[in-house]
Amino acid sequence: MRAPNILILMVDQLSGTFFPDGPAPWLHCPNIRALADRSVRFANAYTASPLCAPSRASFMTGMLPSKNRVYDNAAEFACEIPTFAHRLRRAGYHTCLAGKMHFVGAEQLHGFEERLTPDIYPVDFGWTPDYRNPGERVDGWYHNLGSVGQAGVAQITTQLEYDDEVSWKAQRKLYDLARDRDASPWCLTVSFTHPHDPYVARPEFWDLYADGQYPMPQVKAIDYQDQDAHSKRLLDAVDWRSYTVDEEMVARARRAYFANISYLDENIGTILRILRDTGQEANIVFVADHGDMLGERGLWFKMSFYEGSARVPLMIAASDFSPRCISTPVSMVDIPLTLSDLAGISKDESVSGVVGESLLPLIEGGERTTPVLMEYAAEGSYAPMVGIRKDRWKYNRCSLDPDQLFDLESDPCEMDNLAKGDSPPPELAHFQAMAKEYWDLDRFDREVRESQRRRHIVYEALRKGKYHPWIYRSSDDGSGRFVDSHLDLNALEEERRFPRA
Repeated sequence: MRAPNILILMVDQLSGTFFPDGPAPWLHCPNIRALADRSVRFANAYTASPLCAPSRASFMTGMLPSKNRVYDNAAEFACEIPTFAHRLRRAGYHTCLAGKMHFVGAEQLHGFEERLTPDIYPVDFGWTPDYRNPGERVDGWYHNLGSVGQAGVAQITTQLEYDDEVSWKAQRKLYDLARDRDASPWCLTVSFTHPHDPYVARPEFWDLYADGQYPMPQVKAIDYQDQDAHSKRLLDAVDWRSYTVDEEMVARARRAYFANISYLDENIGTILRILRDTGQEANIVFVADHGDMLGERGLWFKMSFYEGSARVPLMIAASDFSPRCISTPVSMVDIPLTLSDLAGISKDESVSGVVGESLLPLIEGGERTTPVLMEYAAEGSYAPMVGIRKDRWKYNRCSLDPDQLFDLESDPCEMDNLAKGDSPPPELAHFQAMAKEYWDLDRFDREVRESQRRRHIVYEALRKGKYHPWIYRSSDDGSGRFVDSHLDLNALEEERRFPRA
Protein backbone atom coordinates (compact mmCIF):
# COMPACT_ATOMS: atom_id res chain seq x y z
CA MET A 1 0.00 0.00 0.00
CA ARG A 2 1.36 3.41 -1.00
CA ALA A 3 2.33 5.68 1.89
CA PRO A 4 0.24 8.87 2.17
CA ASN A 5 1.36 12.20 0.80
CA ILE A 6 2.00 14.88 3.44
CA LEU A 7 1.41 18.61 3.07
CA ILE A 8 2.80 20.82 5.85
CA LEU A 9 1.50 24.39 6.01
CA MET A 10 3.69 26.46 8.32
CA VAL A 11 3.15 30.11 9.23
CA ASP A 12 5.31 32.51 11.18
CA GLN A 13 4.54 34.20 14.50
CA LEU A 14 0.85 33.21 14.65
CA SER A 15 -0.34 33.01 18.24
CA GLY A 16 -2.33 29.97 19.24
CA THR A 17 -4.41 32.18 21.53
CA PHE A 18 -6.35 33.15 18.38
CA PHE A 19 -6.98 29.46 17.66
CA PRO A 20 -8.80 28.21 20.76
CA ASP A 21 -10.52 25.55 18.61
CA GLY A 22 -9.61 26.43 15.06
CA PRO A 23 -9.65 30.11 14.04
CA ALA A 24 -11.51 32.49 16.35
CA PRO A 25 -14.95 33.36 14.88
CA TRP A 26 -14.06 37.00 14.12
CA LEU A 27 -11.10 36.04 11.92
CA HIS A 28 -11.83 36.24 8.19
CA CYS A 29 -10.24 32.96 7.11
CA PRO A 30 -12.78 30.60 5.51
CA ASN A 31 -10.16 28.26 4.05
CA ILE A 32 -8.27 27.68 7.29
CA ARG A 33 -11.63 27.33 9.07
CA ALA A 34 -12.72 24.66 6.58
CA LEU A 35 -9.42 22.86 7.16
CA ALA A 36 -9.99 23.06 10.93
CA ASP A 37 -13.44 21.53 10.51
CA ARG A 38 -11.85 18.34 9.15
CA SER A 39 -8.82 18.31 11.47
CA VAL A 40 -7.80 17.18 14.90
CA ARG A 41 -7.15 20.51 16.61
CA PHE A 42 -4.74 20.97 19.53
CA ALA A 43 -5.92 23.87 21.68
CA ASN A 44 -2.77 23.91 23.83
CA ALA A 45 0.15 23.37 21.48
CA TYR A 46 3.45 25.07 22.31
CA THR A 47 6.63 26.12 20.60
CA ALA A 48 9.88 24.53 21.74
CA SER A 49 11.51 27.98 21.81
CA PRO A 50 9.78 31.30 21.05
CA LEU A 51 12.08 32.46 18.25
CA CYS A 52 12.28 31.52 14.56
CA ALA A 53 15.44 29.46 14.04
CA PRO A 54 15.38 27.57 17.37
CA SER A 55 11.70 26.70 17.06
CA ARG A 56 12.08 25.52 13.47
CA ALA A 57 15.12 23.38 14.21
CA SER A 58 13.13 21.77 17.03
CA PHE A 59 10.17 21.28 14.67
CA MET A 60 12.49 19.55 12.19
CA THR A 61 14.33 17.34 14.71
CA GLY A 62 12.09 16.70 17.72
CA MET A 63 14.90 18.08 19.90
CA LEU A 64 15.07 21.10 22.18
CA PRO A 65 17.69 23.79 21.45
CA SER A 66 19.97 22.48 24.22
CA LYS A 67 20.29 19.24 22.21
CA ASN A 68 20.29 20.39 18.58
CA ARG A 69 22.39 23.46 19.55
CA VAL A 70 20.28 25.92 17.56
CA TYR A 71 20.07 28.38 20.45
CA ASP A 72 19.24 31.55 18.53
CA ASN A 73 18.67 33.04 15.07
CA ALA A 74 22.35 32.73 14.14
CA ALA A 75 23.25 29.30 15.55
CA GLU A 76 24.36 26.70 13.03
CA PHE A 77 22.05 23.77 12.39
CA ALA A 78 24.47 20.82 12.18
CA CYS A 79 24.00 18.69 9.07
CA GLU A 80 24.62 15.48 11.06
CA ILE A 81 21.30 15.79 12.94
CA PRO A 82 18.47 13.78 11.36
CA THR A 83 15.29 15.68 10.54
CA PHE A 84 11.83 14.47 9.61
CA ALA A 85 12.80 15.26 6.00
CA HIS A 86 15.74 12.83 6.26
CA ARG A 87 13.51 10.12 7.70
CA LEU A 88 10.79 10.55 5.10
CA ARG A 89 13.29 10.74 2.24
CA ARG A 90 15.07 7.64 3.52
CA ALA A 91 11.72 5.85 3.46
CA GLY A 92 11.16 6.74 -0.21
CA TYR A 93 9.41 10.10 0.00
CA HIS A 94 10.14 13.01 -2.29
CA THR A 95 10.76 15.87 0.16
CA CYS A 96 10.43 19.49 -0.90
CA LEU A 97 10.51 22.86 0.89
CA ALA A 98 8.96 26.10 -0.34
CA GLY A 99 9.64 29.08 1.89
CA LYS A 100 11.23 29.95 5.19
CA MET A 101 12.95 27.55 7.56
CA HIS A 102 15.75 29.78 8.87
CA PHE A 103 18.52 27.20 8.50
CA VAL A 104 21.82 28.77 9.56
CA GLY A 105 25.01 27.45 8.01
CA ALA A 106 26.32 26.21 4.69
CA GLU A 107 23.87 23.26 4.71
CA GLN A 108 20.56 24.63 3.47
CA LEU A 109 18.56 21.45 2.75
CA HIS A 110 18.64 19.26 5.89
CA GLY A 111 16.96 16.32 4.23
CA PHE A 112 14.86 18.16 1.68
CA GLU A 113 15.60 16.81 -1.79
CA GLU A 114 14.49 20.07 -3.33
CA ARG A 115 14.12 23.65 -2.18
CA LEU A 116 12.04 26.06 -4.24
CA THR A 117 13.08 29.38 -2.64
CA PRO A 118 15.97 30.77 -0.63
CA ASP A 119 15.33 31.88 2.94
CA ILE A 120 14.11 35.37 3.76
CA TYR A 121 16.50 36.02 6.67
CA PRO A 122 20.30 35.74 7.01
CA VAL A 123 21.77 32.25 7.14
CA ASP A 124 25.15 33.29 8.57
CA PHE A 125 26.37 34.12 12.11
CA GLY A 126 25.71 37.86 11.90
CA TRP A 127 22.73 37.82 14.28
CA THR A 128 24.61 36.09 17.12
CA PRO A 129 23.76 37.44 20.61
CA ASP A 130 26.51 37.99 23.13
CA TYR A 131 25.97 37.05 26.79
CA ARG A 132 29.29 38.75 27.55
CA ASN A 133 27.58 42.10 26.95
CA PRO A 134 24.18 41.84 28.65
CA GLY A 135 21.76 44.55 27.61
CA GLU A 136 23.61 45.45 24.43
CA ARG A 137 21.23 46.24 21.59
CA VAL A 138 22.42 45.35 18.10
CA ASP A 139 20.90 48.01 15.86
CA GLY A 140 19.97 46.76 12.43
CA TRP A 141 18.63 43.37 13.45
CA TYR A 142 17.06 43.60 16.89
CA HIS A 143 13.34 44.26 16.82
CA ASN A 144 12.18 47.72 17.80
CA LEU A 145 8.79 49.28 18.35
CA GLY A 146 8.99 51.18 15.09
CA SER A 147 7.11 48.22 13.59
CA VAL A 148 4.12 49.14 15.76
CA GLY A 149 4.15 52.86 14.95
CA GLN A 150 4.50 52.17 11.21
CA ALA A 151 1.69 49.61 11.03
CA GLY A 152 -0.76 50.04 8.20
CA VAL A 153 -1.37 49.40 4.49
CA ALA A 154 0.93 48.80 1.52
CA GLN A 155 0.72 47.03 -1.82
CA ILE A 156 4.11 45.38 -1.42
CA THR A 157 6.73 44.73 1.25
CA THR A 158 9.71 42.41 1.35
CA GLN A 159 7.62 39.93 3.31
CA LEU A 160 4.64 40.11 0.91
CA GLU A 161 6.93 39.68 -2.07
CA TYR A 162 8.50 36.65 -0.43
CA ASP A 163 5.22 34.96 0.47
CA ASP A 164 3.77 35.67 -2.98
CA GLU A 165 6.69 33.71 -4.40
CA VAL A 166 6.40 30.93 -1.82
CA SER A 167 2.73 30.50 -2.65
CA TRP A 168 3.24 30.57 -6.43
CA LYS A 169 6.11 28.06 -6.33
CA ALA A 170 4.15 25.74 -4.03
CA GLN A 171 1.20 25.88 -6.42
CA ARG A 172 3.43 25.08 -9.38
CA LYS A 173 5.03 22.24 -7.44
CA LEU A 174 1.63 20.67 -6.77
CA TYR A 175 0.94 20.67 -10.50
CA ASP A 176 4.36 19.11 -11.09
CA LEU A 177 3.60 16.40 -8.53
CA ALA A 178 0.28 15.67 -10.22
CA ARG A 179 1.98 15.34 -13.62
CA ASP A 180 4.86 13.24 -12.28
CA ARG A 181 4.79 9.61 -13.41
CA ASP A 182 6.82 8.60 -10.35
CA ALA A 183 4.68 6.69 -7.86
CA SER A 184 6.70 7.87 -4.85
CA PRO A 185 4.80 9.58 -2.03
CA TRP A 186 5.72 13.19 -1.36
CA CYS A 187 6.07 15.58 1.55
CA LEU A 188 5.73 19.23 0.59
CA THR A 189 6.44 21.83 3.28
CA VAL A 190 5.08 25.29 2.47
CA SER A 191 6.38 27.81 5.00
CA PHE A 192 5.17 31.42 4.93
CA THR A 193 6.71 34.37 6.78
CA HIS A 194 3.37 36.08 7.65
CA PRO A 195 1.79 37.27 9.92
CA HIS A 196 5.28 38.08 11.28
CA ASP A 197 5.94 41.81 11.59
CA PRO A 198 6.18 44.33 9.96
CA TYR A 199 2.49 44.82 10.62
CA VAL A 200 1.66 45.89 7.07
CA ALA A 201 -1.16 44.42 4.98
CA ARG A 202 -2.61 44.80 1.51
CA PRO A 203 -5.76 46.98 1.28
CA GLU A 204 -8.15 44.16 0.37
CA PHE A 205 -7.28 42.28 3.56
CA TRP A 206 -7.00 45.39 5.73
CA ASP A 207 -10.54 46.32 4.66
CA LEU A 208 -11.92 43.02 5.98
CA TYR A 209 -11.44 44.39 9.51
CA ALA A 210 -12.83 47.89 8.88
CA ASP A 211 -15.67 47.35 11.36
CA GLY A 212 -13.16 47.08 14.21
CA GLN A 213 -14.63 43.77 15.35
CA TYR A 214 -11.37 42.28 16.49
CA PRO A 215 -10.02 42.12 20.05
CA MET A 216 -7.61 44.48 21.72
CA PRO A 217 -5.14 43.20 24.36
CA GLN A 218 -6.76 41.53 27.36
CA VAL A 219 -4.00 42.81 29.63
CA LYS A 220 -3.17 46.47 29.18
CA ALA A 221 0.44 47.66 29.12
CA ILE A 222 2.16 47.13 32.48
CA ASP A 223 4.52 49.81 33.74
CA TYR A 224 8.15 48.91 33.18
CA GLN A 225 8.99 48.79 36.89
CA ASP A 226 6.13 46.33 37.48
CA GLN A 227 7.12 43.90 34.73
CA ASP A 228 8.87 40.63 35.54
CA ALA A 229 12.64 40.50 35.03
CA HIS A 230 12.63 38.86 31.60
CA SER A 231 9.89 41.14 30.27
CA LYS A 232 12.02 44.13 31.32
CA ARG A 233 14.88 42.68 29.29
CA LEU A 234 12.59 42.24 26.29
CA LEU A 235 11.37 45.82 26.54
CA ASP A 236 14.98 47.01 26.67
CA ALA A 237 15.80 44.82 23.66
CA VAL A 238 13.07 46.51 21.58
CA ASP A 239 14.29 49.97 22.66
CA TRP A 240 11.00 50.89 24.30
CA ARG A 241 12.24 54.21 25.66
CA SER A 242 12.70 55.57 22.12
CA TYR A 243 9.06 55.08 21.13
CA THR A 244 5.61 56.11 22.27
CA VAL A 245 2.94 53.51 21.52
CA ASP A 246 -0.64 54.71 21.88
CA GLU A 247 -3.91 52.79 21.66
CA GLU A 248 -4.49 53.72 18.03
CA MET A 249 -1.08 52.30 17.07
CA VAL A 250 -1.89 49.10 18.94
CA ALA A 251 -5.21 48.83 17.08
CA ARG A 252 -3.57 49.39 13.69
CA ALA A 253 -0.82 46.86 14.36
CA ARG A 254 -3.33 44.23 15.45
CA ARG A 255 -5.59 45.00 12.49
CA ALA A 256 -2.70 44.52 10.05
CA TYR A 257 -1.70 41.30 11.84
CA PHE A 258 -5.20 39.87 11.51
CA ALA A 259 -5.40 41.10 7.91
CA ASN A 260 -2.23 39.14 7.15
CA ILE A 261 -3.85 36.01 8.57
CA SER A 262 -6.55 36.57 5.94
CA TYR A 263 -3.83 37.03 3.30
CA LEU A 264 -2.39 33.67 4.32
CA ASP A 265 -5.87 32.17 4.19
CA GLU A 266 -6.30 33.16 0.56
CA ASN A 267 -2.97 31.60 -0.39
CA ILE A 268 -3.62 28.45 1.60
CA GLY A 269 -7.06 28.20 -0.02
CA THR A 270 -5.47 28.27 -3.48
CA ILE A 271 -2.99 25.56 -2.52
CA LEU A 272 -5.73 23.34 -1.11
CA ARG A 273 -7.90 23.91 -4.19
CA ILE A 274 -5.08 22.79 -6.50
CA LEU A 275 -4.53 19.74 -4.33
CA ARG A 276 -8.22 18.90 -4.68
CA ASP A 277 -8.55 19.76 -8.38
CA THR A 278 -5.58 17.60 -9.33
CA GLY A 279 -7.06 14.63 -7.49
CA GLN A 280 -4.20 14.35 -5.04
CA GLU A 281 -4.79 13.33 -1.46
CA ALA A 282 -2.55 14.26 1.45
CA ASN A 283 -2.44 14.31 5.21
CA ILE A 284 -2.21 17.99 6.16
CA VAL A 285 -0.41 19.59 9.11
CA PHE A 286 -1.01 23.27 9.91
CA VAL A 287 1.35 24.83 12.48
CA ALA A 288 3.17 28.04 13.45
CA ASP A 289 6.71 28.34 14.76
CA HIS A 290 5.76 30.61 17.70
CA GLY A 291 3.29 33.35 18.57
CA ASP A 292 3.28 37.13 19.04
CA MET A 293 2.48 39.04 22.22
CA LEU A 294 0.85 41.71 20.01
CA GLY A 295 0.64 44.31 22.76
CA GLU A 296 -0.44 42.05 25.63
CA ARG A 297 1.13 43.43 28.84
CA GLY A 298 2.81 46.06 26.64
CA LEU A 299 4.99 43.34 25.04
CA TRP A 300 5.44 42.74 21.31
CA PHE A 301 6.82 40.05 19.04
CA LYS A 302 7.93 36.78 20.70
CA MET A 303 10.87 35.69 22.93
CA SER A 304 8.59 35.16 25.96
CA PHE A 305 7.02 32.12 27.63
CA TYR A 306 3.73 33.98 28.09
CA GLU A 307 0.85 32.38 26.20
CA GLY A 308 0.69 34.91 23.37
CA SER A 309 4.28 34.16 22.41
CA ALA A 310 4.61 30.49 23.37
CA ARG A 311 1.29 28.98 22.24
CA VAL A 312 0.86 28.02 18.58
CA PRO A 313 -1.97 26.68 16.43
CA LEU A 314 -1.62 23.01 15.48
CA MET A 315 -4.10 21.05 13.37
CA ILE A 316 -3.76 17.71 11.59
CA ALA A 317 -6.18 16.53 8.90
CA ALA A 318 -6.02 12.89 7.86
CA SER A 319 -8.65 10.59 6.40
CA ASP A 320 -8.33 8.22 9.36
CA PHE A 321 -8.87 10.93 11.99
CA SER A 322 -12.21 12.03 13.38
CA PRO A 323 -12.20 15.83 13.65
CA ARG A 324 -12.19 17.05 17.24
CA CYS A 325 -10.40 19.36 19.66
CA ILE A 326 -7.81 18.02 22.14
CA SER A 327 -6.97 20.18 25.15
CA THR A 328 -3.98 18.17 26.43
CA PRO A 329 -0.78 20.26 26.16
CA VAL A 330 1.46 19.16 23.28
CA SER A 331 4.56 20.53 21.56
CA MET A 332 5.84 21.16 18.06
CA VAL A 333 8.69 18.74 18.90
CA ASP A 334 6.02 16.04 18.68
CA ILE A 335 5.57 16.62 14.94
CA PRO A 336 8.56 14.60 13.58
CA LEU A 337 7.54 11.32 15.22
CA THR A 338 3.92 12.01 14.32
CA LEU A 339 4.95 12.34 10.66
CA SER A 340 6.87 9.07 10.91
CA ASP A 341 3.76 7.38 12.25
CA LEU A 342 1.59 8.86 9.51
CA ALA A 343 4.09 7.59 6.93
CA GLY A 344 4.34 4.14 8.53
CA ILE A 345 8.07 4.47 9.19
CA SER A 346 9.64 2.04 11.64
CA LYS A 347 10.71 3.40 15.04
CA ASP A 348 13.53 0.89 15.44
CA GLU A 349 16.29 3.50 15.11
CA SER A 350 16.13 6.15 17.83
CA VAL A 351 18.32 9.25 18.04
CA SER A 352 19.66 10.59 21.31
CA GLY A 353 18.18 13.91 22.37
CA VAL A 354 14.75 13.52 20.79
CA VAL A 355 12.12 14.48 23.38
CA GLY A 356 9.10 14.67 21.09
CA GLU A 357 6.58 11.86 20.97
CA SER A 358 4.03 10.85 18.39
CA LEU A 359 0.61 12.46 18.73
CA LEU A 360 -1.16 9.45 17.25
CA PRO A 361 -1.77 7.68 20.60
CA LEU A 362 -3.36 10.87 21.94
CA ILE A 363 -5.43 11.29 18.77
CA GLU A 364 -6.60 7.69 19.13
CA GLY A 365 -7.90 8.31 22.65
CA GLY A 366 -4.87 7.66 24.82
CA GLU A 367 -3.48 9.86 27.57
CA ARG A 368 -0.27 11.86 27.69
CA THR A 369 1.67 11.85 30.93
CA THR A 370 4.85 13.65 29.87
CA PRO A 371 5.17 17.45 30.17
CA VAL A 372 5.74 19.98 27.43
CA LEU A 373 9.22 21.53 27.67
CA MET A 374 10.41 24.92 26.41
CA GLU A 375 13.78 26.65 26.27
CA TYR A 376 15.01 30.12 25.38
CA ALA A 377 18.62 31.29 25.12
CA ALA A 378 18.58 34.05 22.52
CA GLU A 379 18.19 37.83 22.10
CA GLY A 380 16.68 39.57 25.11
CA SER A 381 17.96 36.92 27.52
CA TYR A 382 21.12 37.07 29.62
CA ALA A 383 21.09 33.37 30.55
CA PRO A 384 19.08 30.34 29.39
CA MET A 385 15.43 30.11 30.46
CA VAL A 386 13.36 26.93 30.65
CA GLY A 387 9.65 26.28 30.97
CA ILE A 388 7.35 23.34 31.72
CA ARG A 389 3.67 23.10 30.77
CA LYS A 390 1.75 20.20 32.34
CA ASP A 391 -1.97 19.84 33.07
CA ARG A 392 -3.18 23.25 34.27
CA TRP A 393 0.26 24.51 35.28
CA LYS A 394 3.07 26.47 33.64
CA TYR A 395 6.42 26.79 35.40
CA ASN A 396 9.30 29.03 34.25
CA ARG A 397 12.85 29.06 35.58
CA CYS A 398 15.99 31.11 34.93
CA SER A 399 19.06 31.25 37.17
CA LEU A 400 18.88 35.07 37.11
CA ASP A 401 15.21 35.45 38.03
CA PRO A 402 12.60 34.44 40.59
CA ASP A 403 10.65 31.34 39.58
CA GLN A 404 7.23 31.69 37.98
CA LEU A 405 4.27 29.33 38.44
CA PHE A 406 0.88 29.98 36.86
CA ASP A 407 -2.42 28.14 37.12
CA LEU A 408 -3.71 28.60 33.58
CA GLU A 409 -7.17 27.31 34.44
CA SER A 410 -7.94 29.95 37.02
CA ASP A 411 -5.52 32.56 35.67
CA PRO A 412 -5.35 32.32 31.84
CA CYS A 413 -3.77 35.79 31.55
CA GLU A 414 -0.88 34.77 33.85
CA MET A 415 -1.27 37.66 36.24
CA ASP A 416 -0.73 35.80 39.53
CA ASN A 417 2.72 34.27 40.00
CA LEU A 418 2.05 31.57 42.58
CA ALA A 419 5.79 31.06 43.18
CA LYS A 420 5.84 34.39 45.02
CA GLY A 421 5.01 34.75 48.68
CA ASP A 422 5.46 32.67 51.79
CA SER A 423 2.90 29.96 51.01
CA PRO A 424 3.38 28.71 47.45
CA PRO A 425 1.29 25.69 46.38
CA PRO A 426 2.91 22.25 46.72
CA GLU A 427 3.12 22.03 42.92
CA LEU A 428 6.01 24.51 42.99
CA ALA A 429 8.40 22.06 44.64
CA HIS A 430 7.28 19.38 42.19
CA PHE A 431 8.09 21.54 39.17
CA GLN A 432 11.38 22.72 40.68
CA ALA A 433 12.43 19.10 41.08
CA MET A 434 11.27 18.32 37.55
CA ALA A 435 13.33 21.20 36.13
CA LYS A 436 16.46 19.92 37.89
CA GLU A 437 15.79 16.49 36.40
CA TYR A 438 15.53 17.82 32.85
CA TRP A 439 18.17 20.57 32.87
CA ASP A 440 21.60 21.45 34.19
CA LEU A 441 21.25 25.22 33.76
CA ASP A 442 24.90 25.95 34.54
CA ARG A 443 26.01 23.58 31.80
CA PHE A 444 23.40 24.94 29.41
CA ASP A 445 24.72 28.46 30.04
CA ARG A 446 28.34 27.44 29.45
CA GLU A 447 27.45 25.74 26.15
CA VAL A 448 25.50 28.74 24.88
CA ARG A 449 28.31 31.15 25.76
CA GLU A 450 30.94 28.97 24.10
CA SER A 451 28.81 28.71 20.95
CA GLN A 452 28.35 32.49 20.85
CA ARG A 453 32.08 33.12 21.36
CA ARG A 454 33.09 30.77 18.53
CA ARG A 455 30.54 32.25 16.14
CA HIS A 456 31.65 35.82 16.79
CA ILE A 457 35.21 34.86 15.87
CA VAL A 458 34.17 33.01 12.70
CA TYR A 459 31.78 35.72 11.55
CA GLU A 460 34.36 38.49 11.93
CA ALA A 461 36.89 36.40 10.00
CA LEU A 462 34.53 35.54 7.13
CA ARG A 463 33.63 39.20 6.61
CA LYS A 464 37.28 39.97 5.81
CA GLY A 465 38.41 39.58 2.22
CA LYS A 466 36.25 37.78 -0.34
CA TYR A 467 32.78 36.97 0.98
CA HIS A 468 31.14 33.64 0.15
CA PRO A 469 27.50 33.75 1.30
CA TRP A 470 25.74 30.59 2.36
CA ILE A 471 22.34 31.59 1.00
CA TYR A 472 20.59 28.86 -0.98
CA ARG A 473 20.31 29.53 -4.70
CA SER A 474 17.59 27.70 -6.59
CA SER A 475 18.68 25.95 -9.79
CA ASP A 476 15.33 26.63 -11.47
CA ASP A 477 16.24 28.58 -14.62
CA GLY A 478 13.28 27.43 -16.71
CA SER A 479 15.35 24.94 -18.71
CA GLY A 480 13.20 22.00 -19.79
CA ARG A 481 10.04 23.59 -18.41
CA PHE A 482 9.05 25.65 -21.43
CA VAL A 483 9.63 25.24 -25.19
CA ASP A 484 13.34 24.79 -25.90
CA SER A 485 14.62 23.98 -29.39
CA HIS A 486 16.29 20.76 -28.28
CA LEU A 487 13.04 19.28 -26.90
CA ASP A 488 10.45 17.19 -28.71
CA LEU A 489 7.42 19.51 -28.74
CA ASN A 490 4.85 16.70 -28.77
CA ALA A 491 6.51 14.94 -25.84
CA LEU A 492 6.78 18.22 -23.90
CA GLU A 493 3.10 19.08 -24.42
CA GLU A 494 2.05 15.62 -23.26
CA GLU A 495 4.31 15.65 -20.21
CA ARG A 496 3.31 19.11 -19.01
CA ARG A 497 -0.47 18.70 -19.34
CA PHE A 498 -2.70 17.63 -16.48
CA PRO A 499 -4.85 15.69 -16.88
CA ARG A 500 -3.24 14.21 -19.95
CA ALA A 501 -5.15 14.02 -23.21
